[in-house]
Amino acid sequence: MKKHNFSAGPCVLPKEVFQKSSDAILNFNKLNLSLIEISHRSKDFVAVMNKTISLVKELLNVPNGYSVLFLQGGASLQFCMIPYNFLTKKGKATYVETGTWAKKAAKEAKLFGNTEIIASSANNNFNYIPKNYIVDENSDYLHLTSNNTIFGTQIKEFPSIKTPIICDMSSDIFSKKIDVSKFGLIYAGAQKNMGPAGTTLIIIRDDLLGRVNREIPTMLNYQTHIDKESMFNTPPVFSIYASMLTLEWLKKNGGIDWIEKVNNKKASMMYQEIDRNSLFYGTAKTEDRSTMNATFLLTQASLKSEFELACKDEGINGINGHRSVGGYRASMYNALSKESVEKLIEIMQKLEKKYT
Repeated sequence: MKKHNFSAGPCVLPKEVFQKSSDAILNFNKLNLSLIEISHRSKDFVAVMNKTISLVKELLNVPNGYSVLFLQGGASLQFCMIPYNFLTKKGKATYVETGTWAKKAAKEAKLFGNTEIIASSANNNFNYIPKNYIVDENSDYLHLTSNNTIFGTQIKEFPSIKTPIICDMSSDIFSKKIDVSKFGLIYAGAQKNMGPAGTTLIIIRDDLLGRVNREIPTMLNYQTHIDKESMFNTPPVFSIYASMLTLEWLKKNGGIDWIEKVNNKKASMMYQEIDRNSLFYGTAKTEDRSTMNATFLLTQASLKSEFELACKDEGINGINGHRSVGGYRASMYNALSKESVEKLIEIMQKLEKKYT
């Protein structure tokens, strides 16, 4: 039976990526060697790294003056690398708290200096995106989280400010058009729209580096990785290769313009059913609903087991909400098909027909 993978991450990837990746594990580039046993400094893998970086720049229209890196440690390591590299001793970091990961990022920054949370949606369990907040132009940076997987909210418009914006885009990178020039640094774990877990994409404005006076450990210094072209230590070769294949798939099908339309259609279908169906209701404020993660609840808790069994019987995977909030979460990343969304909607409609 076909599985409809709504997992929030690691998540669904294109079938051809799985096939090509598995082939490379057995015999990469007809070398009679596996991708994961060749030298990361060999011309074959250097070509992979260069191609992946080139695709990032092309698909996102990355301007000159930015470096693209592939590092390790997930987005969570960036929570401390960012203040290490950008928060000056006399300066201040500003954070907007929109969910669990934004909260964790701010917590790490407080270890390095003056950190201020200038807006938060914690008062309503993070079901909306704060707006109309004022950013101190003297701040070293403003940190945002573009999409909140747990609570199903997403920033629809980024502020136009002089302060450098640093943004965690782990769960919506490559899902819609963005203006990279508005950001000082973008970071994203691969395991949503880009590839398997193991690497983290960094897009960094070069002229922002070198402003702090503190000594930065070599491994945690962005300049180290820029100088060594993401090869300071052995990179996660498999994750980067699979990310390259995913970006090739995206480019082949029409790039960001194409996938944004697809994602908007899937999200529209899902939310229309949540709003229409008398047995379900959404948890995020309508204007801030994420196109990537639709969060919703049953109106009748007694139907929980039946709904979940129906999902299981129809091959629906990963529909349960995060353990911290419960309910349901339909994660509709780039590679999730419209047919999978239609299948989930069909289950919801059958349940409604039975009980209303």
